Amino acid sequence: MNFISGPNTVAQAVSLPAGASISHSQLLGAGSDQITQIISLLSYVFFIVLIFYGQRIQMYVMIREVENSLHKLKHIKEEGRKTTIEAIKEIGKPTVDPTPRVDRFLEYFTIGPQGMDPAGIVYKLDHILDVRDERLKEEVKLMAPLSDEVQINNLENTLEAAMALNFIYKVVRHYYIQGKKTLSLYVIMQLQMILPMVMKEADAYSSALKAFAYGQPIGDGVGPLVVGKLMHGYEVRKLPKDCVMATVPIEGRVGIIVKAEGPGGNVGKPGDAVEAVIEENQGKIACLIMIDAGLKLEGELVGEVSEGIGAAIGGPGVDAYKIEEKLTKYKIPNYAIIVKEDIGDAVSPMRKEIHDATDKVIERIKSIIVERTKEGDKVVIVGVGNSIGVGQ
Repeated sequence: MNFISGPNTVAQAVSLPAGASISHSQLLGAGSDQITQIISLLSYVFFIVLIFYGQRIQMYVMIREVENSLHKLKHIKEEGRKTTIEAIKEIGKPTVDPTPRVDRFLEYFTIGPQGMDPAGIVYKLDHILDVRDERLKEEVKLMAPLSDEVQINNLENTLEAAMALNFIYKVVRHYYIQGKKTLSLYVIMQLQMILPMVMKEADAYSSALKAFAYGQPIGDGVGPLVVGKLMHGYEVRKLPKDCVMATVPIEGRVGIIVKAEGPGGNVGKPGDAVEAVIEENQGKIACLIMIDAGLKLEGELVGEVSEGIGAAIGGPGVDAYKIEEKLTKYKIPNYAIIVKEDIGDAVSPMRKEIHDATDKVIERIKSIIVERTKEGDKVVIVGVGNSIGVGQ
């Protein structure tokens, strides 16, 4: 075959009339128009698909994200269960495999008091919490018969952390299955939005397990650590419900120092302890100072110290109620000092920043005493929090 070059070759190839020709730029323009039309058509198709199926596509993406978090939660929960069983076997030396009891323990629940008639509800809740605490301790004694009192408290804390992980996993799984069954975008969307905070809390409980099992101080123990330093070397006596006190001279005043009994994992009942101290002194108390860990906001530094007013104590509110009742009855001013930390720091082994903050807190306590009381006054100082790993 012969190839003929010349100005009319392209025209002949596309069967153009004699004398007509197509330039190179015209060919490129035609190809460009075709590509533009294809892109435009694909855009319309994509837009139509998004209109009818966009929400469903978004939901499947969210479901996938929740699935991944759920798998991670399951792994964390199983590791928590495994750590708890190993700690019981190592510390309690049981003769029978504790696994069935641990599995049963993880499903325990507590039903709060009826609130239709709120009169006396605080004391009803107090009673329920006492029964719960006694039951859990009895279960731990059965699972770990060779444990002493300190180890029983530590193992109880370990089991409660494992219970929290089990509960978090089951709740997330419930809403995941519910959203997937009903194909409800809003159920899945709400779950997906709160998952970062849920995972943060789960990671915190996971890191707390070994600290509880082996009696290491945690961030929440900053209150007991502060007052433990103040009462160290002084005679200690017991107060109602797992608390201790010591009378300590401080800045020319009489300091009555109160904390949960350590070094076992124990928060005690500071409400009962403060009630007993105030009544014992017939209300002749110049002020009450409470020290506790406080939840920090994002952007704040771990270990920052802040002062305030009121009952610095978390939990269901029973102890705060009892303290406020006595303070109101005797018109005793109440000051609070908190050390800022997040939820992960509170239940994890104590960080250096939190430990270093204890000396700053002691300086703040002395400053409040000097500025707000007179020499010879009695001042009650309460370290609120878990005393695990913190003696007196």
